[in-house]
Amino acid sequence: METSIVKSQAYGKDRVRVVRVIRHSSGLQEIVDYSVLCLLSGSAFAPSYTKGDNRLVIATDSQKNTVYYLAKTLPAATLLVPELFAMEVATFMVQKYKHVTECRVKVTTRPWERMQFEGAAHRHSFVREGKEVRWAEAVNNESNGCRVVGGFLDLEVLKTTNSSFTGFWRDELTTLPEMADRMLSTKVQCQWQFTLRDTAQLRRLPYDSIYQGAKHHTLDVFANDERSWVHASVQSTLYVMADRILRQFGVVDDVYYALPNIHYFPVDLGKLGLRNLAEDAEVYMPLADPSGLITATVSRPPVERKARL
Repeated sequence: METSIVKSQAYGKDRVRVVRVIRHSSGLQEIVDYSVLCLLSGSAFAPSYTKGDNRLVIATDSQKNTVYYLAKTLPAATLLVPELFAMEVATFMVQKYKHVTECRVKVTTRPWERMQFEGAAHRHSFVREGKEVRWAEAVNNESNGCRVVGGFLDLEVLKTTNSSFTGFWRDELTTLPEMADRMLSTKVQCQWQFTLRDTAQLRRLPYDSIYQGAKHHTLDVFANDERSWVHASVQSTLYVMADRILRQFGVVDDVYYALPNIHYFPVDLGKLGLRNLAEDAEVYMPLADPSGLITATVSRPPVERKARL
């Protein structure tokens, strides 16, 4: 039997997550969030399959670096259009490496929608397109009456500035640098429990309005409340969100939040001759795991709770 041949081949890097923040002098900030697939083909790569000869193999890590390099250096107008960005990456690879006969690049968008407050678009705060999941639970006990809980989950939000994390405990195990300004993103889980136990009274509550109010306070604190900028930690942001819900809705007894910290770290492009750390950060790499997780239940003071029962 004659030696088998490689009929077709392609190799490369998949799921290259890249986020680019575009900061305008007016203060407006734009964001693109992509997942990139880059595949290289060419007869020159056949020996890497048949003979274990890697001399012409362009490392998939180098392909990943190329995506970040171009995300940093290409004009903003190109970055904002996935078709243009995909074309630029594919063209760059074919022109730079003469033994590459084809480069396939697929750019999948992960869209963010700019938050709106009183009809105006926010400058740097976004919510993930798609709908959060609203849920409710009722438990009716013959001895204790009916307990109702409402909430929502998977409300994904992001802001490109006005968040920091400083002044935390440091010891010999601490490697995280202090960050005076950073990108902040989380996927919000929120639930609230009602004080009432009487079924007739519970049936008359404006549940839709309470849900919309809780969502509004969540977004408004995240984007606009200066207390969440000054104190900056996710913990303080959580507290302000819950406190505002309790202050507006007297029928709510306590509010629970879970805020996973979805990390976006600046890509260190120093080895490629580019500055992209600290105040020069524009290109970020999302990191799914591990992630911080901040939770708390915020309730009314005991005296106030007793008075409402």
